Amino acid sequence: MTALAMVAEFDDVAGWTADAVEQLGRRHAIPATCRGSASPAALAWLAEACELAPGMRLLDVGAGAGGPAAWAAERFGVQPILVEPMPAAGRAASRLFGLPVLAADGRRIPLRTGSVDAAWCLGVLCTVRDKAAVLGEIHRVLRPGASLGLLVVVARGPQLLPVPEGNHFPTRRELLSLLAGAGFEVVEQIDPPTGAPLSWSRRAEQVAAVVATRHRADPAYALAAHQGERFTRLFASGQIAVRLIHAVSRPAGHPFKPRMEER
Repeated sequence: MTALAMVAEFDDVAGWTADAVEQLGRRHAIPATCRGSASPAALAWLAEACELAPGMRLLDVGAGAGGPAAWAAERFGVQPILVEPMPAAGRAASRLFGLPVLAADGRRIPLRTGSVDAAWCLGVLCTVRDKAAVLGEIHRVLRPGASLGLLVVVARGPQLLPVPEGNHFPTRRELLSLLAGAGFEVVEQIDPPTGAPLSWSRRAEQVAAVVATRHRADPAYALAAHQGERFTRLFASGQIAVRLIHAVSRPAGHPFKPRMEER
């Protein structure tokens, strides 16, 4: 069940989304492929926190269909590298944005040590059990002092309601401990800005409506919708929340000196 639900949520829907975007037009691509991972305001906060600039190599770990990476490329001139294990999601990113996609797991990133200028990992850590391995690999490929931007769903207490299949929410304390153990220093963290411009939301919803019309009878669509419903109930009950985090990669052997700003 878990594997099927995760494939439905992150792979089948990504492929269907790419098909719908190609029907509706390219202006729908970024809003539709950021759906469920980030809003424009959250992306802007992360990009500014990480000080993205033209020519920087930005690694997006668990990049899905590529919306956040494409947004960063358009607005900041970065050179994205996407790591995505789900094949249909990777193909969607290539089809819609022409971005380079490495078909790989975040625990084994096929890049040289210290070869990346900045990294993102958005809405991914809660879907993997071995979070330490993913963060350790990101730390390995980042150059010393480089930034990591995270969007993480965290547990605010015991999950009394059913959790979406395949999700393992860390607490804030657990997350900070994992980051420190992987060699990161947290600079600041905030609750994400809420809402998106109506034009952005409308385009994402139009794509979602096309996907629903075409695939509502598909069992994979029902699985993905069930995942979303569980998330909605957990957020509404206050049992989970989203955090945006900016951290920097400490050189090996560098002493940990907390300078976190929390808002």
